[in-house]
Amino acid sequence: MALSVILNLTIFTALIYFLYTLQAKHVPFTKRVFAGLGLGVVFGGLLQLYYGAGSDIIKTSIDYFDIVGKGYVKLLQMIIIPLVMVSIISAILKLKGGSSVGKISGMSIGVLVVTTMIAALVGIAWSLMFGLTAEGLTAGAAEVARGQSLETNLGRVESLSFANMILEFLPANPFLDMTGSRKTSTIAVVIFSIFIGIAATGIAKKQPDVFASFESFVDVAKAIVMRIVTLVLRLTPYGVLALMTKVISGSNYADIVNLASFVMASYGALFTMFAIHLAIIAMLGLNPIRHLKKIMPLLTFAFTSRSSAASIPMNVQTQEKALGIPNGIANFAASFGSTIGQNGCAGIYPAMLAVMIAPTMGINPLDIGFLVTLIAIITISSFGVAGIGGGATFAALIVLSALDFPVALAGLLISIEPLIDMGRTALNVSGSVTAGSVTSKLMGQTDMAVFNDDKPLNLDGEDATA
Repeated sequence: MALSVILNLTIFTALIYFLYTLQAKHVPFTKRVFAGLGLGVVFGGLLQLYYGAGSDIIKTSIDYFDIVGKGYVKLLQMIIIPLVMVSIISAILKLKGGSSVGKISGMSIGVLVVTTMIAALVGIAWSLMFGLTAEGLTAGAAEVARGQSLETNLGRVESLSFANMILEFLPANPFLDMTGSRKTSTIAVVIFSIFIGIAATGIAKKQPDVFASFESFVDVAKAIVMRIVTLVLRLTPYGVLALMTKVISGSNYADIVNLASFVMASYGALFTMFAIHLAIIAMLGLNPIRHLKKIMPLLTFAFTSRSSAASIPMNVQTQEKALGIPNGIANFAASFGSTIGQNGCAGIYPAMLAVMIAPTMGINPLDIGFLVTLIAIITISSFGVAGIGGGATFAALIVLSALDFPVALAGLLISIEPLIDMGRTALNVSGSVTAGSVTSKLMGQTDMAVFNDDKPLNLDGEDATA
């Protein structure tokens, strides 16, 4: 076993070295990200083909692959709070007041909530087209354990009101939130940063010297933080390689085949919502194909990492450097989008589960009253997903408990959860980019020269020419 693990690690190291040679040759960032994705798919597939699903050798190898994969995600998480703070404070100082902040926040959140409502409709439509139902699903030991866990957590969900969900966003202890102690910590830091920025602009006329010193400090801090972001983003191809290898080698394809209808309906809904995002971009007068090409590396990372929060640094950089969206708007959209109005996790997924479970409760999923109620609950609960732990599972808990549906049935899908969660996360991030694009364009702040520039996307601070 030890020799097999060493062989796997040797091959993995060779793949990392290959990606490094591409970087040394100044191969464009986008191509290197896709190279990491492709190599991860092939290597992960070969590992499972050779050793078999659930192999101890694969599990041990993944522990070492995680040094690169999870390590990269942790480095991204490390820079989220500093990036959000300095970027938002800097943006407010440049805006010289809080009126524009209100417009940016309102537009960003509005787009996220409206698109989540549309996503719920899309999820319902695809569930009905495939005739999905929870009737006849069988549960193994893992599924039963998952269902029991969901029922245990149900009490936390039922005790939350919409007002409590909103209160979860407020930073009672901003320094604690800077440690990322809560799922709503990012939004709490955003709110705290807004207060700092507005307070600073309030002394600009009365104490200009103090304001100038603070503004200079923020500029220096931002320059240093952005350099750290650049250093970390250079590691993206390696992180994607490790994360994709883990997903492919650790998947149970038998379970995927057994629940193929749900997988296909889910991805049908996800691709439909992606198309709606592009349609919104086209309605703004922007080229949707160019938009898609420029955000593909970001979507690839979101897909492999399954983390909207970890995608924030790359999300902000993509919006600013590739789409011509001002840094302040990009930060608001990326930060809000990681916790509010997640199109995939809070929109499509709970809608599909509710439609599947409805027949088992004697409810016609085509009943207008049921559909209106479902969409209303999903729209409201999209604010509270992060407040109770985050992710699609807790979004489902909120919606199913509000409908008085058995939450344990959601545990029956545990075996294919990672596969679908990858697509959901990519859609969540696409939704946040869409919010930033809409806000920026409506406020007349989009730099069209940057958006229309067809040079290869470069997020790692290097010469992007081949």
